[in-house]
Amino acid sequence: MQEFRDSPRRYPQKRAPETRLKDYNEIYDAFDVETATTQAKRCVQCGDPQCLFACPLHNCIPFWLRNIAAHDWDTAFQLSNETNPFPEITGRICPQDRLCEGACILKDEYGAVSIGTIEQFVTEEGFKHGAQLPVAETMTDKRVAVIGSGPTGISVATFLLRAGIQVDMYERQAHPGGLLTFGIPNFKLEKKVVFNRFELLKKAGLKLFLNTELGKDLLYEKLGQEYDAIFLGIGAEQSRAAHIHGELAENSFKAIDFLRNMQLKIFTESFDTTYNVTGKDVIVIGGGDTAMDCIRTSLREKAASVRCLYRRDSANMPGSKKEFQNAMEEGAEFLFNASPKKLVDKGNRATGIIAEKTILTEKDASGRQSVKIIEGSDFTLDADVFIFALGFFPKSPEFLQAYGIETDDRNRIVIDKNFRTTRKHVWAGGDISRGADLVVTAAADGREAARDIIATLLP
Repeated sequence: MQEFRDSPRRYPQKRAPETRLKDYNEIYDAFDVETATTQAKRCVQCGDPQCLFACPLHNCIPFWLRNIAAHDWDTAFQLSNETNPFPEITGRICPQDRLCEGACILKDEYGAVSIGTIEQFVTEEGFKHGAQLPVAETMTDKRVAVIGSGPTGISVATFLLRAGIQVDMYERQAHPGGLLTFGIPNFKLEKKVVFNRFELLKKAGLKLFLNTELGKDLLYEKLGQEYDAIFLGIGAEQSRAAHIHGELAENSFKAIDFLRNMQLKIFTESFDTTYNVTGKDVIVIGGGDTAMDCIRTSLREKAASVRCLYRRDSANMPGSKKEFQNAMEEGAEFLFNASPKKLVDKGNRATGIIAEKTILTEKDASGRQSVKIIEGSDFTLDADVFIFALGFFPKSPEFLQAYGIETDDRNRIVIDKNFRTTRKHVWAGGDISRGADLVVTAAADGREAARDIIATLLP
């Protein structure tokens, strides 16, 4: 260990832009055994490992790095999967630069340990060699209904099944995975990776019901009668509006609708051809990872041009730096310090967008800068398609109020410190209770909720 002076940080190799734009395959190559081992040996093995504390799951990062360095693959696999319901997924899509790697003591002088890529490697290498996930020796008679098959649902199901509690999972879409399937494009996370996790959960006893929507195909009363507990992990898919003139034009799209339809197209299933951007000039409004996903998807769909409009500067973009870099490499154009004012519409269609130039104010006491519009700085950009990627918030289903499940003024389900809702034997977690956040925080919520459900059902 501690070979950081002799071995520089290695980034995973990625395919050239001109090659990766031809398909939706993941752009990064996995580490091989030698590279993963060498990179793991860079770990300092801190007495106070900040990488562990910066991770919402508090994964035992230094411990599995040490076992990789010692070629103890099975122990590394077990440690990584002990706290994390899907390391091969978080290794791909977590913003490590803001979490574990951002807290690495080596970051500034030597370059952080490549935690994310090693995390992906250790689980997939384990699968190749037949490593087995922990499972319950026997199942109890306790049954839990999990509503939603996104990151939180996968997590709570994983830890309940390990405790021997039977889990039935209900998903309204035709494919499981929620955000992992319909909100994150294949070039970041191939769906075979997601679906493989569901196969593992099925082997552990999960019963998965697709095309089943609570309140429509599935009655809440039935759940209360048949299950010992219910977990609500229905996510946050309501798009934030820009509140500008023309945003309801037929060629003005919400990011989640665009991404979902493009994923259906990749599945070779029926999709709304309204969202076709081939040969069109596209403008994406927003600066987060979802905006980058829309940009990079549009480029793969052979849009004539793709421009991104963001009201702050590049240093203040909320998304991952590597996703911004990837979008730049693939041909996107960025217009910073530009805020949308209104769409220029003609009939039911928009022909352009009027934007205003902005400046950032001095930092306030919290270190945040506000956006200030420069008066009289209007300019117009013509385009064929406008995609708004301004974030998401929960949409409160009607049945919640009917059954005494309280929500706050932002449509988030109200929970206590144990993820219990205001309805007895009903828990909730992830985006539906905290608002739109990271996949890893959703996974952490699911794990902690499962612990309380286990403690309640198996005292």
